[in-house]
Amino acid sequence: MNILVSHCFLGEPCRYDGASRLDRQVIELHRAGHNLIPVCPEVLGGLDVPRSPAELQTDGRVLTQDGQDVTAAYLAGAKRVLEIARENNCAVAVLKARSPSCGCGEIYDGTFTHRVKPGWGIAARLLADAGIEVMDEEHLQASLYL
Repeated sequence: MNILVSHCFLGEPCRYDGASRLDRQVIELHRAGHNLIPVCPEVLGGLDVPRSPAELQTDGRVLTQDGQDVTAAYLAGAKRVLEIARENNCAVAVLKARSPSCGCGEIYDGTFTHRVKPGWGIAARLLADAGIEVMDEEHLQASLYL
């Protein structure tokens, strides 16, 4: 199976802070026989690395901590991620928890205080609405390793 994964899980330093989030359990999906298709919605949307932290606001905009509206880049990146998922026949995506792009079920609340709220990142919501099963690294399904 082809599985869309956040590129930072594979060691790519593409996060806002220029770091990666290497995740061994995601890498184990490859060892279980799956093809991992790496994506970073923010980079695909044209944002630089590193970049100012951003959070999804209650009105649907994505703002950086210094007040810049980066919603258009997040939307463009999400659309490209969906295209990549479709091009590669991905039925599942494993994305970074709480991210304004990738969070699925829980995201940061938009106040830059590390508080979380129920919600979906822009790319995660677009993928889920397209019928792709979306989960974060904290909720990987055991069935993917079979």
